[in-house]
Amino acid sequence: MLGKSEFSHIRYLIVINKMPQNAPDLTSQRSLLNRLRYKHLHLLAVLGSSQNLHRASLTLSMSQPAATRMLREIEDMFGCHLFERLPRGMRPTALGRQLVKFAEASLNGLDRCAEDLAMRQKGGYGYLSIGTIMGAAPDLVMTTVARIKADNPQLRLRIMGDTSDQLLKLLEQRRIDLAIARRNYFSGEDPYVFEELGNERLVLVVRSGHPLARRRKIQWQELVNDWPWILQPTSSPARIALDQHLDHLSLPVPSDITECSSVYSMQQLIQLTDAIMLLSESALKDYLRMGLVKALPIRLDIPMAPFGILTRAHEAPTQEQKHFIELLRQQADRALS
Repeated sequence: MLGKSEFSHIRYLIVINKMPQNAPDLTSQRSLLNRLRYKHLHLLAVLGSSQNLHRASLTLSMSQPAATRMLREIEDMFGCHLFERLPRGMRPTALGRQLVKFAEASLNGLDRCAEDLAMRQKGGYGYLSIGTIMGAAPDLVMTTVARIKADNPQLRLRIMGDTSDQLLKLLEQRRIDLAIARRNYFSGEDPYVFEELGNERLVLVVRSGHPLARRRKIQWQELVNDWPWILQPTSSPARIALDQHLDHLSLPVPSDITECSSVYSMQQLIQLTDAIMLLSESALKDYLRMGLVKALPIRLDIPMAPFGILTRAHEAPTQEQKHFIELLRQQADRALS
């Protein structure tokens, strides 16, 4: 079933879309949503991703006419178009986008439930999927993972490292149970609960032996104009903070940028180029300790929003989630003391 906030949003979208006379009234919305079958949800999720009915039918191992009939059946339930028909492909409408999100979350929830039951039937202690930003992973998260595995050796754990914006998407899609990340601020009802844990310090580094590694004084203008950069995607908090800092200094964004979402790949690439890289100190700790990279002597007045525990609102945590969160709090308290 839909959560309160998701159902309210779908109901609102049905109102603002000009629906035909045969559209269901608002009092029948829960009955309408109960009519959605697994195959309907699967089609919505696949079509939302591919935005092409032919590719969606191939993925679902069905004929395109059958997929067309199924989509028409779903749209008839809601009394409006869920996808715009374009010359090449399809694009979800506002209501369509919300239903695609619901379908993805529902399917991932079913998969998770099946995995959890299978583990418990084999004598295990459940399943826990965690998403974490790399800045929190080396010390805080991995130490907590080691502790919970020591307490529950048969607990099945999955850890996914990514940027905060991507982790929020995984949380929304129910592919992870909780995230250690920075929050985004939403208008209206916030779909997440956030508990602050700490913060990161950003550093600029170059490979050992880089010409800048021997310098004692460097200006921002030189870094921006004269050197290539390795940076995370534009939607990442570190990249946003850098862009804001350069704007404050009235400097342009570097023209030579290699964009990479994998922190591990960034750490490998910096060894092979003369680029400058911006990452959190915690993510670079081992590389700095081993002398593989060197921090540049330049002031970084780049404020970062704190990171913390993000869970889905209006959803009771499992015992495994409660245990992990409590150990995480203890580890964060130790780091601050």
